[in-house]
Amino acid sequence: MPTRPPVLIERWFPIDVIGAESMRERGASSALPPLYFLHVWWARRPLLTSRAAILASVLPAWNGEWPEALRDRFPDEKSYERWFVRLCGIFGDPVAGRKLIQWAKDTGFGKLPEPPYKHKRAFTINPTEDFRVTLGDLLEHTWGKRDLSVLDPFSGGGSIPFEAVRYGFDTYANELNPVARIVLDATLEVPNKYGEGLLVDLRKWGQELEQRVRARLTTYYPQRTENIHAFIWARTVRCPYTGKTLPLLPNWWLSKSRPKAALKPIFASSKDEATYEVVLGDNVDALDPDTGTVKRGNGISPWAANQPVDGDYIKAEAQAGRMGQQLCALVLKSGSEFRFSPPSQADLEAVKLAETDLAELLPSLTAKDLVPTEPRTEGRADWSTRIYGMTDWSQTFGPRQLLSMTLIAQEIRDLYAEVTSEVGEDRAGAILKLLAMVFDKALAHNSRQVTWDAGRMKVRNTFVRHDFSFKWSPAEFDAANALIPWSLDQILDAYLGICRLLPGDSGEGSANRITMSQGSAARLATIGDSSIDHICVDPPYYDNVMYAELADYFYVWLKRILRDVYPGMLVEELCNKDDEAVANAARFSDRGKKKKQLALEDYQRKMSAAFSEMQRVLTDDGVLTVMFTHKQVEAWDTLASSLIGAGFAIHSSWPVHTESDKSVHQAKKNAAQSTILLSCRKRTASTNPVWWEDLKGRIRRVAREKAGEFEAQGIRGVDLYIATFGPTLAILSENWPVLTSEVDEQSGEPKPLRPEIALDLAREEVIDLRKQGLLLGRTVAFDPFTDWYLMAWDAFQAQEFPGDEARKLALALGLDLEKQIISEKKLVTKKGATVLLQSPTARRKRGMVDPDLRTFSAWIDAVHTAMLLYQEDGAQACQQFLREAELLNDSTFKALVQALINAIPRTKQKGEFVRPEAATLEKMRLSFFDDLTSPPETDAAPVPQQGDLFDQSLAAPQALNDGKDLHQDEEDGS
Repeated sequence: MPTRPPVLIERWFPIDVIGAESMRERGASSALPPLYFLHVWWARRPLLTSRAAILASVLPAWNGEWPEALRDRFPDEKSYERWFVRLCGIFGDPVAGRKLIQWAKDTGFGKLPEPPYKHKRAFTINPTEDFRVTLGDLLEHTWGKRDLSVLDPFSGGGSIPFEAVRYGFDTYANELNPVARIVLDATLEVPNKYGEGLLVDLRKWGQELEQRVRARLTTYYPQRTENIHAFIWARTVRCPYTGKTLPLLPNWWLSKSRPKAALKPIFASSKDEATYEVVLGDNVDALDPDTGTVKRGNGISPWAANQPVDGDYIKAEAQAGRMGQQLCALVLKSGSEFRFSPPSQADLEAVKLAETDLAELLPSLTAKDLVPTEPRTEGRADWSTRIYGMTDWSQTFGPRQLLSMTLIAQEIRDLYAEVTSEVGEDRAGAILKLLAMVFDKALAHNSRQVTWDAGRMKVRNTFVRHDFSFKWSPAEFDAANALIPWSLDQILDAYLGICRLLPGDSGEGSANRITMSQGSAARLATIGDSSIDHICVDPPYYDNVMYAELADYFYVWLKRILRDVYPGMLVEELCNKDDEAVANAARFSDRGKKKKQLALEDYQRKMSAAFSEMQRVLTDDGVLTVMFTHKQVEAWDTLASSLIGAGFAIHSSWPVHTESDKSVHQAKKNAAQSTILLSCRKRTASTNPVWWEDLKGRIRRVAREKAGEFEAQGIRGVDLYIATFGPTLAILSENWPVLTSEVDEQSGEPKPLRPEIALDLAREEVIDLRKQGLLLGRTVAFDPFTDWYLMAWDAFQAQEFPGDEARKLALALGLDLEKQIISEKKLVTKKGATVLLQSPTARRKRGMVDPDLRTFSAWIDAVHTAMLLYQEDGAQACQQFLREAELLNDSTFKALVQALINAIPRTKQKGEFVRPEAATLEKMRLSFFDDLTSPPETDAAPVPQQGDLFDQSLAAPQALNDGKDLHQDEEDGS
């Protein structure tokens, strides 16, 4: 047990304030922290959440018996809590600001007359000297020293070590992935060592790179009067009926804003390729621009009267190397005005020249090791492109793109010797690392994975999603004149922003307080036993992101550009996937149905090893804080087993709302929106095991109490279930080992409890609590099927959600998903790994949802029958049914209608309910049950194509990076 007093996070954490400010941090894409603009990395935690987690894990909980100086500074607990919030950089009320924004959206108020936030974004604030001194005093009182060490063994995009550096801790950052390690160097080491002074050199050599690239590539990119903003391409195959070139585009849109613009393809019988015209304004609607020539992998051929083109044929052509591409349009820009043009003859000839020159130069470029010929790894992130013939990384690029990127890489590599001779090896290495960031910025926006966003009028980068889904209509930058200047400006701006976020004492001394390492978190060889005061870690989330698969996109180029800067590090063919702690079923693809289970076991072994290593390096009274965001109980079970097995006890759990429901990864899905902070200490081994039966009552009580507390703080949906997992696991870990009555066949000893069992018990309590909430505090007994349907809508707030979660909810209610929920009651239907809740119409079945029935085996069948009649035959037929079935005044029936009205999302779009179930229930309420209450309705905001956005008019003034052209926003994929 710890000998030091309890730390703040073990007693208190301002989840509402930190959550609201973290959401604000990620709200406006043009005002994200500069780390996001430096380089793509996936699933970054907000800087503020990272900062608050570190500080709350090392600062003491308030104590009235502190020394006099501290008591004078903090006479009561509230004064200390207010100081902590300001120490985190929050000098306003982000909760009130966020509520105001939500109110404006819910009521349709429109643009607020004044910004809702009156304070600067917290992440832009560094602690003043007064805060630093007080922080040091508190640390010295708690730990006996002012200088503490902070380790992040899974550093990733660098949010945690970056904040540790900003607050003056001795920072240790470890990362297995070599791409992340390079990004960490550019984020932490270089700016801390060289500061803003390096900008002069970076700008000089960046502009030199621009000039050399322009000279080498200008013949391949003919210029127009306006700037060329983008080229738009279509993937092509030969028409199976005519042999002519068939362009495969999912739609013909060029611009969905005013003025609207679309392509009009012309399939002239005298030609072998389509030609294109640009149609503007009202003429666009007559084209039906939403209907292209390919949908879900299957095509149609306008060459043959729109005859179908089977997807298998398209795949076979691609795999045989016969899929091509055709240049369809250019996006031109003058000032803020856009114009669209079909390609000219000069454009088409330049494309041919690039293809010819690439064929001639390819042998020599390959001999110089400038062409990424490494195989693409088939896996969860890279699941579709191989079936379209893109089997190695060079095929990820069109011919002109591949020629451009290889020549740019060559120029950067050749610059190293010149830079070294002028500024010395160390400084040259720093400059080249940042030039590599320039290259990667260009790379992320110039491949066949890149598309044109007709809504926001910009080139979408490769990582709008966490995978490499096949793109039918790639976009291309003008690599000769625009790509490197734009990318350089982005990196110069991001680097300056990072430098300005760092404390004023950064420099060689500050850089010496950062220790970087690259390797597995299970083998921290450079860190001694019991030497780290605090470990703050945001580990990989089970199967959420396949980092190594994604990072290969950059790695195959970085190892060619930076091989002299990182001798010995960039030697592997691809990123290390064998040691990566993710549940990657692709690594076990040869094991058939066992692959998922093997991936789970592999993930648990690696996480157990990593937590065991953290146990080794953490001081005996140190604190481990784990950030975890995952909606599946399976992932939490694995995390808990790993933590407890490594010898940790969970002392507290706090849910912080960090994930925007407007993110492309969140919208219309049942994704968890909260990051759970688990604070842990080394556990004292117990010699007296506890029996599960003795703990069940306590877990039920704590789960219900905590769920009530979190619900009162605005935690909803699947997040509410997850929020109770921490307190449940805390009870288990404190009493470990917990034994069950089940006996192991081999040893004859009682089996230890799987944490999953306790988590299921906690979920049962949340179900009861939520059901009461939907019934406005009443307790009403329905039946298990009705409870399942009701809680599915309440928990997931989406029609579609993972089948595994559906199964676990069924288990919590004593039901079998396959036999009862799906086959017998048809409440859902399977769709791959997910399930879809079924409408009353889809559930129509004699003896179940049946207008001829007057008694029902499940209450949900009765309500669905009434809804079905209302939808098909109107209010009068529905009313007659309700009277004959004696349901019109039935208290249980009315209670279920009320609960469903409260559970099913009431989002509206263009004045209409998005969910037809919500619309029908509201009509029934108005027609027959006006004594029931109607919760608020909300207008659906359009889902952004990239990033997590608030209205730009709501962004606080004077925040870092405000005012950027939205075309230049960077998407980190989070």
